[in-house]
Amino acid sequence: MNEVHIGGMRFELDLSKPLYEQVLTQIRSSIAKGEIALGEKIPSVRELAQALKITPNTVMRAYQELERDRLTETRRGQGTFITTNADTVETIRNNLAEEAVQEFFEKMHSIGFTWDDIQQLIRQKGGNPS
Repeated sequence: MNEVHIGGMRFELDLSKPLYEQVLTQIRSSIAKGEIALGEKIPSVRELAQALKITPNTVMRAYQELERDRLTETRRGQGTFITTNADTVETIRNNLAEEAVQEFFEKMHSIGFTWDDIQQLIRQKGGNPS
């Protein structure tokens, strides 16, 4: 897995997982973390595909999903831009957080932790992830 930087975005692709989902997830995360500014132009499908050494169809599929989520907008003749709507970004950010929490709980339950065990562990860590 090599890290690739393009247009303010950072990508690290794992060829054992679906590429479209990784591109989509990593762009969503970059938007949610504020690594890509509201209204910022993102690389064209062809530019990103070449930089990541993947097919343009893979990038196009991720871009289409981002547009369906209203995280991006395509302006004819100008390119694709991150939304300027902060509420949309905040909604996606909250959705990503809820997914992460759900995955955490599922993982903890799968290894035998109860809700009380999880709470105790979080208290012991003092809420710090490190």
